[in-house]
Amino acid sequence: MAASFISLTSFSKPVQDDDSLQWFKKTTSVIAHQLNKAAATYTPGQNPRSVNPDGKVRFAAYKDWTTGFFPGALWYGYELTGDKKLAERAKSFTLALDSVRYLKNTHDLGFMLYCSYGNAYRITGDKAYLPALADGAQHLYARFSPKVGVIRSWDFGPWHYPVIIDNMMNLEYLYWAAKEFDKPAYIYAASTHANTTLKNHYRKDHSSYHVVDYDPATGKVLRKATHQGVTDESAWARGQAWGLYGYTMCYANTKNANFIAQAERIASFIMNHPRMPKDKIPVWDFDVHNALDVEERAPRDASAAAVIASALLELSTQVKDGRKYLSYAEEILKSLSSDAYLAKPDENSFFILKHSVGAFLYNSEIDTPLDYADYYYLEALKRYAAIKKTNLPKI
Repeated sequence: MAASFISLTSFSKPVQDDDSLQWFKKTTSVIAHQLNKAAATYTPGQNPRSVNPDGKVRFAAYKDWTTGFFPGALWYGYELTGDKKLAERAKSFTLALDSVRYLKNTHDLGFMLYCSYGNAYRITGDKAYLPALADGAQHLYARFSPKVGVIRSWDFGPWHYPVIIDNMMNLEYLYWAAKEFDKPAYIYAASTHANTTLKNHYRKDHSSYHVVDYDPATGKVLRKATHQGVTDESAWARGQAWGLYGYTMCYANTKNANFIAQAERIASFIMNHPRMPKDKIPVWDFDVHNALDVEERAPRDASAAAVIASALLELSTQVKDGRKYLSYAEEILKSLSSDAYLAKPDENSFFILKHSVGAFLYNSEIDTPLDYADYYYLEALKRYAAIKKTNLPKI
């Protein structure tokens, strides 16, 4: 979910009629069409997540970690297009997730509730969305261990106290909830988690491990590993994106200089990586070239690119020399908005983007549309429009 924007008056003047933004106008037209078709086709409570190899849509029930992304995409689609039908449908798909507020066994409540209910409240100001947000934030905070200094990610597998880099994304929910519900302890938990992760998840080249397993009694690091990267020591692309987004967001909420410094180091790792393709859409793991059958094992991940673009746009508003981040993000968005990645109307099972990777090692969601790729692409477009002062429809 987007943090507040900082106006970059030195970057650009209003470009509503700029021919260079024809790609943006084309994209918003596709967005309105695809989202309306999807919302009319699918049922609230069963949100489209991806497409299976047989062409059938895979749905996310309310307990699925991705379940908040489709409602959130509808809300962003409404902001980008002004289409009131999208707002009505966004409300229906959001309210269908009410039971998520009672879940206690997941760290993904930020993805599930903040991306759906959080956007709903931000846009409408309707306080009816607040009780679910309050409950979810309380349950997320309950997963924080002061002893370990992090929020536990998983309650499954052969781990002792696992924390994945993805968890950085859910901290935004706690920062927001701390202010909204007057819970300063949430800020302490979020910032402590970010500091502990900075200490233990990152290598000397500023790439991130996927999983760090801790001793719950002492906080000692037991193992650094992967669950989705090609090896324990590889740089899983979406993991790098989660970290970049997370530390940029943490700085926006705290103004902690360590967080913005880390965000810039991660950005440098990504932007200067020798194996970043020319179109700026990364392969699902930067180190997959070390494996055999590289071509077969190296599909692109548009979801990682979308998260990187959104994060870089926010980062560009937080630092003095932000133009380089804006420029790189713009290149990503133009690639994602090209025919190579942007779906044609009525195709792609009504998803917006093509060519993402969920979990390659488990043969799951390979070269398929993904709901979170669409969500962060739409968020990035909205951030881009704000920075470029593109006049969006009034809502």
